[in-house]
Amino acid sequence: MKRIAIMGSTGSIGQQTVDVVLAHPELFTVSVLAANASDEILEKQIEVLSPDLAVLSDEGAASRLKSRYRGNTRIEAGRNAFVDAAAYSEADIIVTAMTGFAGLEPTLKALDAKKNIALANKETLVVAGELIMKRAHAQGSTILPVDSEHSAIFQCLQGEQKKSVERIILTASGGPFRGKTAEELTHVTVKECLTHPTWKMGPKITVDSATLINKGLEVIEAHWLYDMPYDAIEVVIHPESIVHSMVGFTDGTIMAELGPADMRLPIQYALGYPERHSSNWGRLDFGKLKSLSFAIPDTETFRGLALAYEAGRRGGTMPCILNAANEVAVASFLERKIRFLDIYATIEYTLEKCLIQDTLSLETFLTADAEARIIASEFLRNIGG
Repeated sequence: MKRIAIMGSTGSIGQQTVDVVLAHPELFTVSVLAANASDEILEKQIEVLSPDLAVLSDEGAASRLKSRYRGNTRIEAGRNAFVDAAAYSEADIIVTAMTGFAGLEPTLKALDAKKNIALANKETLVVAGELIMKRAHAQGSTILPVDSEHSAIFQCLQGEQKKSVERIILTASGGPFRGKTAEELTHVTVKECLTHPTWKMGPKITVDSATLINKGLEVIEAHWLYDMPYDAIEVVIHPESIVHSMVGFTDGTIMAELGPADMRLPIQYALGYPERHSSNWGRLDFGKLKSLSFAIPDTETFRGLALAYEAGRRGGTMPCILNAANEVAVASFLERKIRFLDIYATIEYTLEKCLIQDTLSLETFLTADAEARIIASEFLRNIGG
């Protein structure tokens, strides 16, 4: 019986993690649920999972929950309580399902407590990959990828020698705007952006998929997870989202992982590792598959991927700056204050204006993130966002 802490339990990945736990009560139990402000969703999760501890970082939301709740779960409030929950003594594995830079401190806290991490918060490795991987190695913690692409790579690498790996090939659906020109993207709406053709995800990651920033972040993540140079990490567009990623070996063999577009599969694999467990999440029906197609991404129109490669290769705080600018710009786009293409312009401006630091520590990343958000916000105000 594995005891799980779900950080970000009310988001898309968090809720699907709950689905996996409820499908396997003989394998998993939840010790901690932690969220930002969705007190009503968290309350329902508490009712079905009965964790020891539940935390809301938003103190107002926690106050509302405490006024209603009469059960045995301990309710705590505030950012510090949220971070501390990642090191809860009665949890064996921490699912980091929070969105964005906010996942960095809880992940470090969990690693300091020698916890294993089921990593869904890719921004943690984008922002501070070297720091995180060194900390995990020093503490003897295992980082198990939850992203479908990185779960695919992880599975393809099982039993293989590092020296035999020639390249990593990340697949991308291309999002809802695949094939469109920059001119056609000028006036796309938030609603159109959030209509993803194959995956059901939260709004921020869905926008990131449309800009290809998400795939760029996964490239940086792959660099740290698998210790691969950027020149050996490729991206291909695969609209069907059946092949979740591939690994190329030195003998010319390509190994791929295929499956339905269902995040519960990689979540369950990470939680159950090193064992596989049965599931009822659905199966591929090859008789109904008409084709599997692949194409090279258009990085001139969808500039997010090229920007991420540039930031990853430069290193230091540049990926942190890119991530912060993107988070600010996407939030503004979702609030309908800026246009889709302004996301790229915000990132480019912020990268140009921020000083890149090479001394890597939590304090350095916190400072770089804060500075980048100020500069990105100033840029958005100047363009009317």
